[in-house]
Amino acid sequence: MKGSHVVTAAVLIVIALIGAWIARNTYWDEATVPLPMKGEALTNSMYAAQKLAEKLGVTAQSQRRLDQMPEPNAVIYLSYWNWDLIQSRREQLQRWVEAGGRLVADRSLIGGEVALKQWAGVERAESPEPEEHTSASDDSDIDAGCADLDTETIALVPSTKQASYYVCGLAPGSWLTTSRRASWLLSDGDEMQAVRMDIGSGSFTLINATAFESRNIFLGDNALLFIAATRLERGDHIYFLSEEKSASLLELIWKHGAAVVLLSLAVIALALWRGSLRFGPPAGVPDPARRSLAEQIVGTGRFTLRFGSGRALHAATVRALHETAHRYLSGYESMAAEARVAALAKNTGLDESSLAEAINYTGSRKAGELRKVVALLETARRSIS
Repeated sequence: MKGSHVVTAAVLIVIALIGAWIARNTYWDEATVPLPMKGEALTNSMYAAQKLAEKLGVTAQSQRRLDQMPEPNAVIYLSYWNWDLIQSRREQLQRWVEAGGRLVADRSLIGGEVALKQWAGVERAESPEPEEHTSASDDSDIDAGCADLDTETIALVPSTKQASYYVCGLAPGSWLTTSRRASWLLSDGDEMQAVRMDIGSGSFTLINATAFESRNIFLGDNALLFIAATRLERGDHIYFLSEEKSASLLELIWKHGAAVVLLSLAVIALALWRGSLRFGPPAGVPDPARRSLAEQIVGTGRFTLRFGSGRALHAATVRALHETAHRYLSGYESMAAEARVAALAKNTGLDESSLAEAINYTGSRKAGELRKVVALLETARRSIS
């Protein structure tokens, strides 16, 4: 037998032995694994309790805020609710209870230590170091966070019909105390874990556990305790109020002030557009060549008067006079200045002294005086023949 065949046979034998050992020491079994929550059950921790209430013929509704108080004979369940956040809201709930409402809250209730003690006489207490509960493998009937609660003990209430609940979701090292007479309570043998106080025509029930949220309601007797705490009956209405998933600041701004937000955005956009750089002037500059002749003359005259006090205009008028006289008067170019003035006066019939003064004008160059000098020189130029 070749060496390669020996190696192959050895490998197959080892694989067979490993397979035989796995087959003798393992077995196949089925295990039930809860599916992950989805939909409303993922965002609403009281979804299961709400569906339980609906199966019992009760109208159930979940709300994030207290827009309007329900009818006095309804039930309100508070979870993750801030009791001291808004005083007017707390007082509104208290008046509703006193009018006949049934208010139930669990350990997730936030704050309210002083207010609940003053109003309902109920107070939550905790030990400095929470006790460590034993596991189910010990000789104890208390699992981690679970305990048997009954209505016997405590002399604050008279003896009532025995009722026991195996409740999970209790807080270790925590309990309830009350200084008033309770109408219903549950204890773990040492301390109170649930208590109901009659207030006016209604009642307030506080449970020192989160026994009804998510899948906790399926543990032990939590579902029975939920019915006992809320005293639900067919035809009742229960409202689940929770601030566990509060709306963000942006959501609240949009919900309560959408019009203001839109108006503010429009104002900002208009301000940005108004202050932005332009690619050209708002309106086209008129073409100077399209101005009328009168406008051109008036504009030129104002320019010459403003710059140089009209000297350029006077010099141009005198030059035009000499050019015209040179064309019409013989020998004008070779004449002396006095002879030129005399020749112009003789030809045009104008006063010789006035004409000489206008040609040799050295006045203050004011607008009125300059106008007279230019008019005289222009008259002389046009009168030459």
